[in-house]
Amino acid sequence: MELLGSLTILNTFTLAELEVGEHFLWKIGNYTVHGQVFIVSWIVIGVLLIASLAATRNVQTVPGGVQNFMEYALEFIRDLVKNQLGEKEYRPWVPFIGTLFLFIFVSNWGGALIPWKLIELPSGELAAPTNDINTTVALALLTSLAYFYAGFKKKGLGYFKKYIEPTPILLPIAVLEDFTKPLSLSFRLFGNILADELVVAVLVLLVPLFVPLPVMALGLFTSAIQALVFATLAGAYIHEALEGHGEEE
Repeated sequence: MELLGSLTILNTFTLAELEVGEHFLWKIGNYTVHGQVFIVSWIVIGVLLIASLAATRNVQTVPGGVQNFMEYALEFIRDLVKNQLGEKEYRPWVPFIGTLFLFIFVSNWGGALIPWKLIELPSGELAAPTNDINTTVALALLTSLAYFYAGFKKKGLGYFKKYIEPTPILLPIAVLEDFTKPLSLSFRLFGNILADELVVAVLVLLVPLFVPLPVMALGLFTSAIQALVFATLAGAYIHEALEGHGEEE
């Protein structure tokens, strides 16, 4: 009986240690990280840096090519941030929200357009960084730190009055809200990108010629929308921290 109980406990622990999916793991000191996420993230960052350098290397009065495209992207981001934060507050936050939008947009489209699975790794496979929950949680936590920083910088310790206004009874709800914001941001982005890639992969396996193409086109559209939603919500949270809880614009 004791032997049977020991085997049961051993099996329980073994099952608890199983992971879903394989990852290309790197050891950095005492930390284990997903190498495939770092590789594709560096590629995305490299693409953005190359595009930025190409657009600013020889600036023309009448823009064309990459310069015209990057100026259009900058104008789009500036309008997005201005609509969320208002004319007076938006300028310092254009780089942060713009970086979030561009990184997520290029990551999503890279995952949808580039056949990463053709590049073989010792374990795991390359995919969009936003296909990994660790990436989306990191982006959501950065957003949380940004709106805490915005509120604290503008109001000092008075920022924390929002947790007890209009009554201290709402304190638990206000604290819970700060936890649900990054959770909703991270799981929304992760869930949509993962679902899109899984649907395309299944359709390519079942009907490899024409059926997946409309789904892939729809995936590109939803990928762009997810980047826009994430950046818009980040701006809205920062605006809420700057203006106060429940204040009107």
